[in-house]
Amino acid sequence: MRKVLLCTLAFLLVGVMAFGCLVSAADKVTINLVTAGDQNMVDLFRMELGPLFTERNPWIEVRVVGTGPGDAGSQKIIDKLNAQKKAGRDKWDIDVAVIHEIGAAFCVQDELIKKYAPSAITYQYVTSQSAKRALGVDVEGYVIPMFQSQTVLAYNPKYIPEPPRSFEELVAWAKKNPGKFGYNGIKQGASGVSFVASWLYWKTGKYDIYALTGPFDEKYMEDWDKAFGELKEFDKYATMTAGNAGTLDMLSRGEIWIGPVWVDMFYSWVADGRMDPNMRLVLPAPGMAGQPMYYVIPSKAANPEAALKFVEFATSPEIQAKYIVEKFNWYPGIDGSYIEDYLPEEVWNKVFRDVTPEDLAKYARAFPIKDYYNAMMEAYERAMR
Repeated sequence: MRKVLLCTLAFLLVGVMAFGCLVSAADKVTINLVTAGDQNMVDLFRMELGPLFTERNPWIEVRVVGTGPGDAGSQKIIDKLNAQKKAGRDKWDIDVAVIHEIGAAFCVQDELIKKYAPSAITYQYVTSQSAKRALGVDVEGYVIPMFQSQTVLAYNPKYIPEPPRSFEELVAWAKKNPGKFGYNGIKQGASGVSFVASWLYWKTGKYDIYALTGPFDEKYMEDWDKAFGELKEFDKYATMTAGNAGTLDMLSRGEIWIGPVWVDMFYSWVADGRMDPNMRLVLPAPGMAGQPMYYVIPSKAANPEAALKFVEFATSPEIQAKYIVEKFNWYPGIDGSYIEDYLPEEVWNKVFRDVTPEDLAKYARAFPIKDYYNAMMEAYERAMR
């Protein structure tokens, strides 16, 4: 009798376990994460963050699709969401998207994404201006930055014990050291575009109009001829480099002593042994342009709760520290002060040694809104003829 009872109990236990598995399988969801950006973005989600998130949340799987680098990658996401909106679908097949500034701006204007961010538990860590405005569009509440890709000035302390800490000091330094400042103009890479935009912000004092609020009006461009004329004069003392990598290469070989670089590229070169680790960085006043990438949740995401849970995971101090800062050398999307406890001291001292979270909050700038951006590119070309 006891044997029968034990067998019966065992059978019931197996049945309960099987029923539990069926319920678990029924409740399991798969979120579709679509990311713009280079292959390293796809690999980050597909090979690192997605599996780790599922390990901690076994009922949620993450399917990752990449749409390609640059603004074109974000445009593909916009086109996909617009197509589903026009088709009148109740549930869209993108749950989380990772997009550039231009993507966020269009998505808000076309009502393609939710104002979800205030409900995220990690939104309390978001302090950057880039979470409020994107290319002149109010995106506050619709986005949480994944990371901030920032340009700074890299310099060789062997030749420059005390670097210029403002554009005004840089101009004076370059005149005293002709040929030792280098940048790549506007056609050879975005670090040069950033320098030109930052020069324009400095000379005109109209950063808010050009990059944050607008409106686009030619009356705000009346002093551009003077600003670009002064840049053309400055270029007489500068060396033109062959792209983002060209600037880093000339710095590493001592051909130039200072120039604008992307921080993540700089640290990647250091990690690869292509750049002297004693090279230093400075973010000069009144600031230099960079750009974030954003997490957004589409207006009719099929699994909005699971999507929100993933964004909270990905923007937590722990994950931002380990993957965004330590692994990829990006500046975090959340305020850097919240991740210090999650980073090895040597990593914190490396990444924030020269450019502190306070520096980023004060001097990190956005690129101009689209119309000013295009006008700037054309005005630069005319001035440099």
